[in-house]
Amino acid sequence: MPRRRRRRGDLAVAATLAALATVALAAVGAAGGDGGAEFDYRKLSGIIIPGFASTQLRAWSVLDCPYSPFDFNPLDSVWLDTAKLFSAVNCWLKCMLLEPYNQTDHPECKSRPDSGLSAITELDPGYITGPLSSVWKEWVKWCVEFGIEANAIIAVPYDWRLPPSMLEERDLYFHKLKLTFEIALKLRGGPSLVFAHSMGNNVFRYFLEWLKLEIAPKHYIKWLDEHIHAYFAVGAPLLGSTEAVRGALSGTTFGLPVSEGTARLMFNAFGSSLWLMPFSKYCKADNIYWKHFFEGKGGSPHRQQCDEAEYISDYSGWPTDLVNIEVPSGRDMGAYPSITDITEDITSSMECGKPTLLSFSAREVSDGTLFKTIEDYDPQSKALVYQLEKYYQGDPVLNPLTPWERPPIKNVFCIYGIDSKTEVGYYFAPSGKPYPDNWIITDIIYEFEGSLISRSGNSVSGKPNNSSGDGTVSYNSLSWCKNWLGPKVNITRAPQAEHDGSDLQTIMNVHRHHGQDILPNMTRAPHVKYITYYEDAENLPGWRTAVWELDKANHRNIVRMPVLMRELWLEMWHDMHPDSKSKFVTKAFRGPLRNEDCRWDYGKARCGFPEHCEYRYIFGDVHLGMSCRLKNTSTNLLQQYL
Repeated sequence: MPRRRRRRGDLAVAATLAALATVALAAVGAAGGDGGAEFDYRKLSGIIIPGFASTQLRAWSVLDCPYSPFDFNPLDSVWLDTAKLFSAVNCWLKCMLLEPYNQTDHPECKSRPDSGLSAITELDPGYITGPLSSVWKEWVKWCVEFGIEANAIIAVPYDWRLPPSMLEERDLYFHKLKLTFEIALKLRGGPSLVFAHSMGNNVFRYFLEWLKLEIAPKHYIKWLDEHIHAYFAVGAPLLGSTEAVRGALSGTTFGLPVSEGTARLMFNAFGSSLWLMPFSKYCKADNIYWKHFFEGKGGSPHRQQCDEAEYISDYSGWPTDLVNIEVPSGRDMGAYPSITDITEDITSSMECGKPTLLSFSAREVSDGTLFKTIEDYDPQSKALVYQLEKYYQGDPVLNPLTPWERPPIKNVFCIYGIDSKTEVGYYFAPSGKPYPDNWIITDIIYEFEGSLISRSGNSVSGKPNNSSGDGTVSYNSLSWCKNWLGPKVNITRAPQAEHDGSDLQTIMNVHRHHGQDILPNMTRAPHVKYITYYEDAENLPGWRTAVWELDKANHRNIVRMPVLMRELWLEMWHDMHPDSKSKFVTKAFRGPLRNEDCRWDYGKARCGFPEHCEYRYIFGDVHLGMSCRLKNTSTNLLQQYL
């Protein structure tokens, strides 16, 4: 059969990283077995925690859908079945929506998350829809091609609609996750690598706090050391995301064929939506461990305490006010009619008084001030306040809407994209329509490459970040993990593409001040995408922390980037090899590691990287680039990175 080059651009979210690491580790175990290693590197496992809306949901009911050729039966796909979404949207919503107050299923239909790798391959399998909704399917094929053991990669899908406490209460998710780590250790013989993407990082944070209360304090760190070797936080919304505010007040469709109003109905029905709300970096909650130790497992809310900086600063550590919303000057104006009185003409009432523009910071969003203020004008705000108080401020384990300190794991890597246009603030006004379409967005504030701009072109007041986010999460939220670095940091900037080191920039032993961003004095060549590495020069003994910033890497597609696969592969190869000499892998050069990395240089009429690649035609090659192949094996090429 003809040999065809396979695309690597569609490799999956965090699973891609796990696969790369596992391949590298397996190669080390095979090639370096006689190097005096004390650890069998093939014993490691990869635990994958997917993000929001990244797990299939299946029906667990029989639901007859009138006027539609489709019905729902047990194990039918619900999220995501676009055919049923098109033809039976009301039935589909019954299977998707949760009761906002108690997070229970609709009386006529319930859905539950699928399990295993099959839950995360394609959200909507099918001849046409499958490739469009492919998440990790291509990655599974890649694992098989490279001989990865089936039990080396473990997916831990969850019902991403539920708030954290309900994941445990209904599904015992965190008990199961703890058991997954313990089974992986027993099955493989070594600790796991944790790969979390987006909201999956919030889930992992909650698991660590839950675990602290589940096992004896003196065994907590020991358990982590035995079961988790490294944690890779990819696109983590460490201070929340402003898109959650948009979803709560106007709806975000994420490309689905639904209206924004329907999207808002769904978003506000899911208790997990508030998990992504932005919050202040200056406000912290009680130490829950000591609270449990002295007071027992009570249900009292976490008392939030804010530093003085919260009241001195203007925007809670964010670039600008997150919400600017117009409310009627009088409460009896009927600006927000119910469905029963939609036919009333409210235009004349609105003309009687000028609306009042109210602004809200990140703290005022996360503590419920925003939703309490608009309760009289928005029928859903009361339910959001209830969710916020019960499932977050009153959570028995953790108030997730507080800053996250560095997790006590030996090796932590924080990876995210920068310099994309990202929403950081909104202007809302009443639309005169009933819920869920009662608000419209009149303007959007973006951060972009160190400046604030508005959709309308109006001037924007605020304190822009030093860079911009990844298109979904703002830079200040993504880069919060820089506070996890040690007091001295080594900074390296290199091109994302393969390079010989001529455009490499390095600054050593930069002093880091807590709460302040690190600004490397480095240049950028035009039209070149870089990756900037921030790595510990000093930290606690046995701990390593690194932050990687990838230019123009989109939040949802970052781990589909070949550059990230390459960097993870090299880092894990270096870290696990018994002959590695430095703390982190060298950045001095980057050459091709696979046949797919070799290409034809039309200007020089030869294969690029001639020291590593050669022209070698094989029957079935359809263009010159396919005939460029590595001179040596990947294992030999990796030796130069030790």
